[in-house]
Order: sequence, then C-alpha cells, then structure tokens
Amino acid sequence: TDKFTESVYVLANEPSVALYRLQEHVRRSLPELAQHKADMQRWEEQSQGAIYTVEYACSAVKNLVDSSVYFRSVEGLLKQAISIRDHMNATAQGHR
Repeated sequence: TDKFTESVYVLANEPSVALYRLQEHVRRSLPELAQHKADMQRWEEQSQGAIYTVEYACSAVKNLVDSSVYFRSVEGLLKQAISIRDHMNATAQGHR
C-alpha cells in the first residue's frame, strides 16, 4: 500500500512538477529570447536602410542610362555649334 500511495502521490503531483519545470525554463530563457528579438529588430531596421540605399542607387544608375539619349543629343548639338562657329570664323577671315 505504501507503493500504491507513493504512485498516486507522484501521479497527482506530476502535472504541477511539469508546469513548474516549464515555468523555470521560461523564466531562464525569456531574457535571452527578448534580447535576440531586440537584436533581430535592430538588424531588420539596418537591413531595410541598406536595401533602401541600394534601391535608390540602382534607380539613379538607371536614370543615368536612360538619359544617355539626351547626352548624345547635346553632344551632337555641341558638335554642330562648333562646326558653325568654325565656319563663321573661316568666313570672317576670308572677308578681311
């Protein structure tokens, strides 16, 4: 009967022992988990900032590539203006 009583006692108290162990585990683990969460949030913010910077830089490069048509047009107009200037200078020197 002592063994039976002991078995009943152990069975009756086992859920509370399990809950106690769980509570102890949570109490020990929670500060570290909270620190990991804070670290992850900080890294996420830093990553988002870096992603924004890279996306902005990619957009700037794309805009430069897209504007190459305009640069070529300006280059052509400058060459044309230089040619006209040279022609005018040559004409002016011929009249002297």
